[in-house]
Amino acid sequence: MESTVVAPRTVSLFTESAHPSSQSRLLSHPKLNKLRPPLSAPSKNIRLRATLSIAMSAATRNPNSKEEAKLWGGRFKESVTETVERFTESISFDKELYRHDIMGSKAHASMLAKQGLMDHSDRDKILEGLSEIERLIENGEFKWRADREDVHMNIEAALTDMIGEPAKKLHTARSRNDQVQTDFRLWCRDAIDRIIPCITNLQVALVTLALKNEGVIVPGYTHMQRAQPVLLQHHLLAYVEQLERDIGRLVDCRTRLNFCPLGACALAGTGLPIDRFMTAEELGFSAPMRNSIDAVSDRDFVVEFLSANSIIGVHLSRLGEEWVLWASEEFGFITPSDSVSTGSSIMPQKKNPDPMELVRGKSARVIGHLVTLLVLCKGLPPSYNRDLQEDKEPVFDSVKTIVGMLEVSAEFAHNITFNKERICRALPAGHLDATTLADYLVKKGIPFRTSHDIVGRSVAFCVSRNCQLQDLSLDELHSISPVFDKDVYEYLGVDNAVKNFCSYGSAGSACVASQMDYWVRKLNIERI
Repeated sequence: MESTVVAPRTVSLFTESAHPSSQSRLLSHPKLNKLRPPLSAPSKNIRLRATLSIAMSAATRNPNSKEEAKLWGGRFKESVTETVERFTESISFDKELYRHDIMGSKAHASMLAKQGLMDHSDRDKILEGLSEIERLIENGEFKWRADREDVHMNIEAALTDMIGEPAKKLHTARSRNDQVQTDFRLWCRDAIDRIIPCITNLQVALVTLALKNEGVIVPGYTHMQRAQPVLLQHHLLAYVEQLERDIGRLVDCRTRLNFCPLGACALAGTGLPIDRFMTAEELGFSAPMRNSIDAVSDRDFVVEFLSANSIIGVHLSRLGEEWVLWASEEFGFITPSDSVSTGSSIMPQKKNPDPMELVRGKSARVIGHLVTLLVLCKGLPPSYNRDLQEDKEPVFDSVKTIVGMLEVSAEFAHNITFNKERICRALPAGHLDATTLADYLVKKGIPFRTSHDIVGRSVAFCVSRNCQLQDLSLDELHSISPVFDKDVYEYLGVDNAVKNFCSYGSAGSACVASQMDYWVRKLNIERI
């Protein structure tokens, strides 16, 4: 996996979100602001930075000179082997959670102070130290250490190096089991808040593309065979509807995951008088999770999130498949611009719609991450198991991949042209108006099954003459059924077929115009 946190400068997946995240809401929360200490003097900040810098530099210069005791190592007489340490570390990927880990720790420290489990002066030192650690991470100055295992231990140990004894109170009434769950839920919440605007951007691109192609009729297909004529706008709006359901699934997932596990501790809660409702509120959760065992073991929210991403991936893959086909010489319905195409290393004439091919391919990767989590969880007993360390990389990569797929699909949509003349030349083939002709006979009082048979014989007659239904004379139609009258020609041809669709949600001109108006208003698009 390519982590979104890279050395030497740490970059968060969420730093450029166009929408306010749960983190920004937390930072402006009035209760947390009241609990924050005032900004310390520059000299105090300098001392904090110097203390941490000296500790980190010493470890970097000679990390093996004196092995650091594990924070959990009190009952152990031997240290773990290098092989075990290398195999079990997660800091190489879970450092992506650093911001959310610090958010959770600040809320937890504030709650401990309020409950009398920590002095306010110690709380202030912890909050200040955590802010300094966050600054160091974001500036690429923080030294991540594999011997400290994970993001939680790295931050807590660094805090201890910086402020000493007060840092040892931070883990009161908290386990890494509920801590990582809290971090991960906060991360997933922010990830959803980033994905949804990307989906909306693609919807805007598709509706804008539809506006540019008003009145264009394309063949509609079933079984990859020509079926009925549809307005291109109607066809594009089908993808917009799929994407809207994708947003709904993410919103539902966000609602279900937005409950706080912090304070559940290892699995049984704590005998200390903590206030889980306070920390839940400070972190923007709806409420604490009711059951402490469920709180530390639940990964339903991860599976649901990956499932929602997988469905998005399938939708984008279907769009990619269609546009790859439509860009081929066999179809020729669209021409991508050079800016979203690639060439061949050997064939000079080639112009390939590679971005959409990769969208189609990367959907397999996203679906694979869902399967990974399902298999990971299927045999686990309740409570926390170390297997669950493996839940993060699939989610991190799924989000990164889905965001990329959505962004490039929108870019592609803004840079394609529909070849209207080519589409128009392709329309006559396939007897696309046959079903509309059957509707005509039904309106004349003929049972549909009989109408179906009559039109089927009419199509067979056309195939034998190598012509279209609208080319048949009235006498030829009468030879098939006397019900046909001269008004039949108002139903023949793709233009008439489209005009005659009238059911709600159909491909009829009036209905599609209404659909377009709905999406233009909903997405706040200015008509060209």
